[in-house]
Amino acid sequence: MVLPNGGRDRQASATGVLLAELVAALGGELRGADVRRVWRLAPLVEADPDSLSFVAHPRYLAQLQASRAGVVIVAPTLADAALQRPDPPPGGWAAWVVADPYATFAALTRWWRAHVQPRPAPVGVHPTAWVAPGARVHPTARLGPFAVVEDGAVVEEGAELGAHVVVQVRAHVGAGTRLGPHVVLGYDCRIGARGLVHGGTVIGADGFGFAPVPLPDGEGKRWEKIEQLGAVRIGDDVEIGANCCIDRGALGDTVLEDGVKLDNLIQIGHNVHVGRHTAMAGCVGIAGSARIGAFCTLGGGAIVLGHLELADHVHISAASVVMRSILQPGHYSGIFPIDDNRAWEKNAATLRQLHALRERLKALERRTTP
Repeated sequence: MVLPNGGRDRQASATGVLLAELVAALGGELRGADVRRVWRLAPLVEADPDSLSFVAHPRYLAQLQASRAGVVIVAPTLADAALQRPDPPPGGWAAWVVADPYATFAALTRWWRAHVQPRPAPVGVHPTAWVAPGARVHPTARLGPFAVVEDGAVVEEGAELGAHVVVQVRAHVGAGTRLGPHVVLGYDCRIGARGLVHGGTVIGADGFGFAPVPLPDGEGKRWEKIEQLGAVRIGDDVEIGANCCIDRGALGDTVLEDGVKLDNLIQIGHNVHVGRHTAMAGCVGIAGSARIGAFCTLGGGAIVLGHLELADHVHISAASVVMRSILQPGHYSGIFPIDDNRAWEKNAATLRQLHALRERLKALERRTTP
């Protein structure tokens, strides 16, 4: 079914929320129409006078001036523009003025979800769920249809397991953490408190470890499995997108520290260590034993080769391939076409000398120009 108004009714309040209540809850200064109700949150271009939107950067000034949003969260520098838009509705426009509009909007979405659009959750343990006799499930935890908690596993207070979730032997789910449908938390793996793992993700599959062994006929080699004996340790306040794969360590553990955020379809190889509050966009791949520092960002489709290290505060552009360790903070990019390996190595060596060759060419031109 297609909802009217572009689907806005999915997140609309039935009675509206007093703008003053929102400002009192989240902070900031209210200017303009201070007696107003907000029925929905909406982007600038789709908003109407019953909607609340936000502007995070001055480059969106033109969109702000054309927007019909009744209330706009803005920085002080844009407050006047928000209030002086043409054709105001009855009572005029309203500006919610804060130092960081994006952060305030993020907090508002969480407030809205909790107070206006609470997400229904299963109550208690569904009749089709199975809990092993040796497992410990807190009385306030919620288990959806066909969820499985195996022997020795622990599910803490307020945790939620969606339909068909499997928490394997001795795994541990922290307080308030939500595992979406069909998530697998492998044996001996742990996730901390207040986490969110979206559907289809597997935490604790075997890492990609195989030893090449020559075949008797000498024609080639076969791959002999190396058992993966480590686990995965995930900190608090971590969010993991849909259909991600986080492999267990070969001997030690794969680690995601507190506050890490992963988008969908991300591969984290065995024994990778990801520092706190690092974020990765969709389809990133981190090969085994790489170490990613704290407060890093990796754009969509970026690749980090195995055993490399990224320092804290390193930012990698989308689709870049990290082929060497980066030990200084900064923003790095690199895309190079695939080629025969020998030719690629020669071209890469030439590319490194390109700036010096350019300077030599300019100097030669200056000497030869009449």
